[in-house]
Amino acid sequence: MARLDHALTIQQANEEFFWQFGKSAAELCGRTFSDLVHPSVQQPLMRQFSGLTAGRRDRFAADVIAVGPDDATFTVPLTAIMVRGGLPDESSILVMMPNAGTGSADSEAAVSGRNKKLLSPIDARILEGIASGLSTIPLASRLHLSRQGIEYHVTGLLRELRVPNRAALVSRAYSMGVLKVGVWPPKVVPDFIKS
Repeated sequence: MARLDHALTIQQANEEFFWQFGKSAAELCGRTFSDLVHPSVQQPLMRQFSGLTAGRRDRFAADVIAVGPDDATFTVPLTAIMVRGGLPDESSILVMMPNAGTGSADSEAAVSGRNKKLLSPIDARILEGIASGLSTIPLASRLHLSRQGIEYHVTGLLRELRVPNRAALVSRAYSMGVLKVGVWPPKVVPDFIKS
């Protein structure tokens, strides 16, 4: 949990909040909250926060892509609540983001899944190839595998991530933070690759 002022500057937070971003209180307090989320979600998130500061709403909830230690991204549910004091400068915004050990089963899988090594090095290269738009034969050629070998690994990935097709596989990988956001060509976050 963190407390923000009207300019969305982090004023205070608990240890779990600092731990989740891999930073100390000195490193995070005084920074703008938008610095902690991926650029792809900054604008819509700031619109939600402006609704709080303008008094159009008292709270909102959204899933955000946060940027943690070593620029690794992860998806986490966020709830923001406007807490009004007697004077305007006494008002603040409370932001709650469960850490990897809490939350619903789906959000837990998306967040704590980032600590689970679920891909072999070849599966990671195949996922990166699929995410960049390669079909089976060019991917097989690039990785020096047979067409059947690629299909075997793709089937395993579909089963592992519980999705029906390649498009859903890429979408699920991004939502779990397996693929780095904002990087081209797509890259798997090293934390997900088995040694």
